[in-house]
Amino acid sequence: MRSLPFTAVTINDRFWAPRQQTNSEVTIPHELAQCQTTGRIDNFAKAAGLMSGEFEGIFFNDSDVHKWVEAASYTLQTHPNPEWESDLDAVIAKIAASQQPDGYLNTYFTLVAPTKRWQNLGIMHELYCAGHLFEAAVAHYQATGKSKLLDVACRFADLIDSIFGPDKQDGLPGHEGIELALVKLAGVTGEARYSALAEYFVTRRGHSPSVFEKELENPDIPGGLDAYRHHFTRDGNFEGHYAQAHLPIQKQTECVGHAVRAMYLYSAAADIAYQTGDTAIINALEALWRNVTEKRLYVTGGVGPSGHNEGFTNDYELPNVSAYAETCASIGLIFWAQRMFLLKGASRFVDVLETALYNGALSGISLDGTGFFYQNPLASHGGRHRDEWFGCACCPPNIARLLASIGQYAYAESDEGVWVNLYIGGTADATVAGDVSVKVTQETDYPWSGDVKITVDPETPVTFGLNLRIPARCDAFEVRVNGAVHTSETNANGYLSIQRQWHVKDTVHLTLAMPIERVYAHPLVKENLGRYALRRGPLVYCFEDVDNPDGVFQTLSLVEGAPLETAFDSEILGGVTLIRGTGTVLDAADWGHNLYLHSKPDLKRTDVTAIPYYAWCNRGAGQMAVWVL
Repeated sequence: MRSLPFTAVTINDRFWAPRQQTNSEVTIPHELAQCQTTGRIDNFAKAAGLMSGEFEGIFFNDSDVHKWVEAASYTLQTHPNPEWESDLDAVIAKIAASQQPDGYLNTYFTLVAPTKRWQNLGIMHELYCAGHLFEAAVAHYQATGKSKLLDVACRFADLIDSIFGPDKQDGLPGHEGIELALVKLAGVTGEARYSALAEYFVTRRGHSPSVFEKELENPDIPGGLDAYRHHFTRDGNFEGHYAQAHLPIQKQTECVGHAVRAMYLYSAAADIAYQTGDTAIINALEALWRNVTEKRLYVTGGVGPSGHNEGFTNDYELPNVSAYAETCASIGLIFWAQRMFLLKGASRFVDVLETALYNGALSGISLDGTGFFYQNPLASHGGRHRDEWFGCACCPPNIARLLASIGQYAYAESDEGVWVNLYIGGTADATVAGDVSVKVTQETDYPWSGDVKITVDPETPVTFGLNLRIPARCDAFEVRVNGAVHTSETNANGYLSIQRQWHVKDTVHLTLAMPIERVYAHPLVKENLGRYALRRGPLVYCFEDVDNPDGVFQTLSLVEGAPLETAFDSEILGGVTLIRGTGTVLDAADWGHNLYLHSKPDLKRTDVTAIPYYAWCNRGAGQMAVWVL
């Protein structure tokens, strides 16, 4: 089974298509301007000798530019724009010019510490930056057919491969990312050495904590040590959990440490398992998946509750106001979930992917495309706001590349069939039965509606299975094929498989029930005891004080038995389906100047409105809550 690439999918609906357009016309130019004004792009020109000056910013700033290049490359496929394609070519030219004669490419080390290469892999992100360069090069090649950046990436990958690996220098990235990037690079070049190096980085991890330990003890390493040392040590001793270096991947069962690093590692491990069939890795990934989805996952698809380590803490520790839930971590979860689906073919992985996509990741960008969340809490007392950029700016270009490439998560194919994983209006070109081309067209207003029309157009009549994901949350659905009711049940993997000979203009109508659901957290999630969240379809909802002026959200309760109704409002938040009902709150005025009352306070009845979580904080900073009484 393989995912359809972004080049094979066109999106045309009223939910994702406008977001891709905003991403192309607003977000990517905005991020280019930020990379220019903060000196990130100038760093490449300086390293190339094209201008004078010192390195600007954080030592891993190259990665932000590489992610921007990746996002812009995807977007050239979906929204061709010759005017700023020349801007992209100019940035790539500076990146290429900064490459050193031996293939090395990292502006910080070229400008600041040219003799300190590869001496502090645990902290200094050299391999992490290289990985984002490789991903950018692959995307640019796939989208445009141009090989300039791909050639740069291969020269650098060849250098890294000559240094690290079995019987070579023992080294591992402190921040994972190069591993999955090497697999991508191998995929477009056919160079098996790159996949082998990725497997080395994945499987060597946890066997050699001494690599990081020696680096931490070295007083003569380039900067950044003091800011990171505490993450790698506990009581003065090396502790590898922060970077998932505490155990070999085959023995890991709990998601620990920095959440983004963990997601990237697990994604790469799934890539390796997909290629090798390593059952020990597959079993470990299943255990890790169950750990995060059963004990450490926010209802929004956010992961990593702690700001201290930007990552995981303990089972069921999911605070709301202080939730870190980094945008990049939800994006990483999407990467991992897709790969787990390819490994096992089960819809449960795509269910989580969809939740993270529509909630935990999408909340990371404003509707106008120029404001970003680094953290995505599930409650706010009014102090949260979106920023146009960050000093550590990993999240803005990460969400930009996700939005630009979203088509690659919608479908999968094999010789036996086509899998429809995400319900998004548009077209997809798949291949079945060896070499038969099939166009699949979706017409839908999802996520506002559960009605989906799918038209199947094979180039010649052909027998294959059309597999429709039925979300686990969906208790009722109906399928009609060419108008006739199709009565098959979902299979063990959560798909409704329609096996038949398909002809031009065959149609499938899928109707998914989308009631308003009350979601209850496990009782060990202490903050949410007695509370519930609202969900409709893939969307988690929240309450903002701009819609609920009487809302004291710590005490907001929906009236038992009172109906909840939906209404689409095209005038707010780009057009959303609202949930409206009746609730009660406590009125602080009843306390006056008293800290305590000696009689039961009255409940104030009020109309309440909930909006999709992804859309909060687009009308100014204010109070917000996902969980209510």
